[in-house]
Amino acid sequence: MKVTLNPDAEVVKMIKDGLKKTGGYCPCRRERTEENKCICQEFRSQMADPSFEGFCHCLLYYKSNEE
Repeated sequence: MKVTLNPDAEVVKMIKDGLKKTGGYCPCRRERTEENKCICQEFRSQMADPSFEGFCHCLLYYKSNEE
């Protein structure tokens, strides 16, 4: 498993700016709960799934199944 930032620098900048404005909560979510604190619970669960490969909800991180 390997987790990397989105290769699109504009997306990374936009999401990181949003994280700064929200105090570390996913800027793509309305609720400010611990589950939505970056890296969100949804993506942590997806990372734990050995068959999952793809982006987190806000497209900041990508999980690949490569070693």
